[in-house]
Amino acid sequence: MAIKTILPEDKLPTQWYNIAPDMPEGSLKPPLNPGTGEPIGPEDLSAIFPMSLIGQEVTTDRFVDIPEEVQEIYKLWRPSPLIRATRLEKALDTPAKIYYKYEGVSPAGSHKPNTSVPQAFYNREAGIKRIATETGAGQWGSAMALATEMFGMECTVYMVKVSYQQKPYRRSMMEVWGAEVLASPTDRTNSGRKILEEDPESLGSLGIAISEAVEDAATHDDVNYSLGSVLNHVLLHQTIIGEEAQLQMEMAGDYPDIVIGCIGGGSNYAGLAFSFMRDKLTNGKDIEFLAAEPTACPTVTKGQFTYDFGDTLQSTPLMMMHTLGHDFVPAGIHAGGLRYHAMAPLISALVNTGNMDAVAYTQNEIFEAAIQFARSESIIPAPESSHAIKATIDKALEAKEAGEEKTILFNLSGHGYFDMSSYDSYLSGSLEDYAYPEEKIKESMAKIPKMG
Repeated sequence: MAIKTILPEDKLPTQWYNIAPDMPEGSLKPPLNPGTGEPIGPEDLSAIFPMSLIGQEVTTDRFVDIPEEVQEIYKLWRPSPLIRATRLEKALDTPAKIYYKYEGVSPAGSHKPNTSVPQAFYNREAGIKRIATETGAGQWGSAMALATEMFGMECTVYMVKVSYQQKPYRRSMMEVWGAEVLASPTDRTNSGRKILEEDPESLGSLGIAISEAVEDAATHDDVNYSLGSVLNHVLLHQTIIGEEAQLQMEMAGDYPDIVIGCIGGGSNYAGLAFSFMRDKLTNGKDIEFLAAEPTACPTVTKGQFTYDFGDTLQSTPLMMMHTLGHDFVPAGIHAGGLRYHAMAPLISALVNTGNMDAVAYTQNEIFEAAIQFARSESIIPAPESSHAIKATIDKALEAKEAGEEKTILFNLSGHGYFDMSSYDSYLSGSLEDYAYPEEKIKESMAKIPKMG
């Protein structure tokens, strides 16, 4: 049976880890003002973010204190369990030891509240009344709806239209917690209206939804914008996962040879991986880091490492990252949380410097892995997390072939109990694989601004 390792309450981490000071020298490039080409300053972000979060975005401190009020809310679901997947090991007949950090125990069912709670906290402290945000699969929107309800704030969620249609219960979840949920692109913003004029049947994308949410925040004095991934402060908050996992692996008397996670914008994988990457960057630990993404949105495996906008309508600063082009609109795959054209600059820099690798999988591959995991470990994983499971199974089978006793750790970033229509499609044989055409990728990347 599975073995769980739970931290006692008095051992809970009280600080987030900031990887930026430990990154390889020269690997990080500053965000640029698209008009001037010069690095942006705090004033460039102050229209949509509170200064406390802007400070965290650029801090050089290796550790940042978690506010006591946030720590108390974390205790509703933290620590999350570290679980040894003994039944999966047996099913694979592998000498590898497999551990997973299970973030589906949060009220929203994923890792996302790790950052939505502090973001809502800092915005409330700054006097903000409403948060405007986007969501793909609905996990981030659910987490922000939960957090704003906790702090007595309003929330508007621009939900990618294809996910709005595919995942009605995620929408219901957000509405239960008091959020207004809109299918993006909408006719409520100039950004949405522009997209609908060009394509009235647009299924939307995270890039489009971000444009709408940023516009909403920038045009209302008491509204700020919150992003669920990509930015430094978001990844910072997620490191509560890895800081716990470090202590739990020590309690288990083990240490990972391989650390795996799925990537869409990069937050859940960064949350687990960065605490172990610290050991690699500062102490020379021999650890393999593997990020898994969909072939339908191959941001890291086929994208360029260059400056690009974070949204479709080009309203964000330019960031140095892996990108498929800001107007890239991926197919309506069921892993809606991984349908983003760009990758977190921190993750991108680690890949670019050779400290991290990436792999891409098709939909049928990841659902096959998800069902094998569910039948072994009982948890039905989210489609996004199933990319990490597929990568883990592949690595465990490689260890079997080589006769090596590897220790594998992956992040199970959320459960799939609101994604059963996706499983229905797989089980009925109607799920189609999709690899985004090379010519379409080239067409999108040709529009990336030439900056440095």
